[in-house]
Amino acid sequence: MASENSPVWFITGCSTGFGLELAKLTLARGWPTVVTARDSLRVADLAKGAEDHALALSLDVTDSAQVTAAVEAAEARFGRIDVLVNNAGYGYQSSIEEGDDAEIRAQFDANVFGLFALTRAVLPGMRARRRGHVLNITSVAGFIGFPGSGYYAASKHAVEGFSDALAAEGRPLGIKVTCIEPGPFRTDWAGRSLKQTKSKIADYADTAAARMASTAAISGTQAGDPVRAGEAMIRVTEEANPPRHLVLGGFGVNAVENKLRERLAEVEAWREVGLATDFPKE
Repeated sequence: MASENSPVWFITGCSTGFGLELAKLTLARGWPTVVTARDSLRVADLAKGAEDHALALSLDVTDSAQVTAAVEAAEARFGRIDVLVNNAGYGYQSSIEEGDDAEIRAQFDANVFGLFALTRAVLPGMRARRRGHVLNITSVAGFIGFPGSGYYAASKHAVEGFSDALAAEGRPLGIKVTCIEPGPFRTDWAGRSLKQTKSKIADYADTAAARMASTAAISGTQAGDPVRAGEAMIRVTEEANPPRHLVLGGFGVNAVENKLRERLAEVEAWREVGLATDFPKE
């Protein structure tokens, strides 16, 4: 069982990227941490030297039996889960017209339905203890649909809406929710966690196809530092009143600010048209 003074973390997708760097940070602090990947052998090295406070598990979030087993194993080992980090998932790029149905559904299974299932499995324990924090790794794409990333953006928008509702339901129960919304970060996301359906339609050469090409080209040169991102996530969980949204990286902050200003201006410009659709007041 874990000490009440040490938060128990459960992090998905720990083999690379944000999950890997965050797990290193929590384990270095001596905090009990459940590190997961589809194959536990890929995270076994994380637990070496930290066997007293690390638990490495195989977890495919699209497999309901594995979800249940992983949560039960975590609670059996550490007694509870204080912070759930839903990080597992991947990107898929195509033009909207050329999107492959099987690829789209597989992405939603991982990015959306797997996240939903794991959150549901962890909530009973958090609710019983009247405390907990859910960190959902979404993206700037949770606010903005970039060309070539429509289906990925749709998956992240879905998680954002889910998180809004979860925050409203969980707040009276002591359960906090934060979406972590990174822009481009120097992980191997583009090389390992990105699938593409190449665009063959000339009309999309300057939109979807161009952006898909640029995504691969900038891999390894992004401004975002995943270690600093992990530190920011930890800081959020230590706040009494954490943000509902945490946008990470200069590109992300600027892009989201501009998008929200643009949306508010549009709402205001069409305000009277929108208001006029109510039944007339008697």
